[in-house]
Amino acid sequence: MKLLTIDDSRTIRRVISGIGAMLGYEVLEAENGEAGLKVLEECASEVGLVLLDWNMPGMIGLDVLKAIKADKRWRHIPVMMVTTEGEKDYIVKSIQAGACHYQTKPFTQEEMATRIMEAMGMGGV
Repeated sequence: MKLLTIDDSRTIRRVISGIGAMLGYEVLEAENGEAGLKVLEECASEVGLVLLDWNMPGMIGLDVLKAIKADKRWRHIPVMMVTTEGEKDYIVKSIQAGACHYQTKPFTQEEMATRIMEAMGMGGV
């Protein structure tokens, strides 16, 4: 099972990749929404969780989330928003669009590991 992190920040992708590796997951990376959807086109059957930034150039995270949940091939894949946007309105819109979790930045390694495990249906670490 693989994780897919879609974030325009290379640093955040690397941090999430490190946490995913610590938990025993291979982590695929995409630098924007369009690239993330392309990764899903190629390997959705291997992706067990998408970690998705809200603010990215081009297609924003909410639109990527809606595209994932609108596609019959991908709608079963859990999506966790990972964003600097902590306002209630963003959280509500994400949950209504199908996100299973919402993690604000900055986060600790432990917080992210716990959220990933919860999103994967394995409880916390």
